Amino acid sequence: MQIGEVAARTELSLRSLRHWEEVGLLQPSGRSDGGFRLYTAEDVEKILVIRRMKPLGFSLDEMRAVMVDLEVLRDAGADEPARAAARARVGAVREDAVERRARLVRQLAMADEFIDLVGGELT
Repeated sequence: MQIGEVAARTELSLRSLRHWEEVGLLQPSGRSDGGFRLYTAEDVEKILVIRRMKPLGFSLDEMRAVMVDLEVLRDAGADEPARAAARARVGAVREDAVERRARLVRQLAMADEFIDLVGGELT
């Protein structure tokens, strides 16, 4: 599928997808004869992983490292030491994501309190 369809499916802008390609975070699986980027369903899944990391505040470098590690884990031909190292790194990122999520929950609670406080002043 072409970039426009991918953007619609993932609710991302064309600009974001192109930027992620420029910084080496994502590569389309191919190009059409006319030079258009072509993505597979697997590419879309990768994009959705990246999209889910972004609100948690992971940097491009962190996201790139996770994508590399996920590739290793999904590669049946990868050697066990590489898989073990990737598994450990992804586990650490997961723990980090849990902590980041908890911070966001606390921030949302504070935002709700503020909204209620300000709303109370309007009545």
